[in-house]
Amino acid sequence: MAMPNILIVEDNRDYAATLRTNLEHEGYAVTVAANGADGLAAARAGAFDLVLLDLMLPAMGGFTVLQRLRDEGIAAPVLLLTALGTEEEKLRGFGLGADDYVVKPVGLRELLARVRALLRRAGTAATPNAARVGDLAIDLAARTVKRGDEELVLRPKEFDLLAALVRHRGRVVSRAELLREVWGYAPGAESRTVETHLAALRQRLGGADYVVTVRGAGYRLAD
Repeated sequence: MAMPNILIVEDNRDYAATLRTNLEHEGYAVTVAANGADGLAAARAGAFDLVLLDLMLPAMGGFTVLQRLRDEGIAAPVLLLTALGTEEEKLRGFGLGADDYVVKPVGLRELLARVRALLRRAGTAATPNAARVGDLAIDLAARTVKRGDEELVLRPKEFDLLAALVRHRGRVVSRAELLREVWGYAPGAESRTVETHLAALRQRLGGADYVVTVRGAGYRLAD
């Protein structure tokens, strides 16, 4: 499946850069526009699978951008990401055709979950809902792991750790990425929680063969 394309329309450069970095780590292609006019032009010129749209933009506000997108038949899902959180503003956003409305500040894990949900609903999710690793059958939607007919019982964070490795299957995932994605740690944070949970996960799965440690780089699922 092709890499989903996401357009961020956000005038706060630092916030936009943080969003871009984290979305790219999730495997998405990201374009950033710093104002409403540029965002509208980018949406007209490119085929985007999702638009993250701020409302408080210079010159052309987010509501205007959204209305013009819908008036012109651009049907890409739009997630409004804004500090404006009154019921009236939310109703206006949904009335203009927004698919989701998130009030800042919002946790990174929640935002990424909403992005995945919108892409999945639109049929462009980057990762499958199920995977096989050796003799294990992993269902991300149902949050189950089975070996044959036996369901293995994992603690919530152990499953989240396994799910993150499934989503990034085919590449090495660094310890810092796992800390950020699974536990919501800020970049640069130090913790041994990945190693602790990974040891527990391996024990519950019945061995170390399912997750490979790449020395000095991180972890990946076994082929």
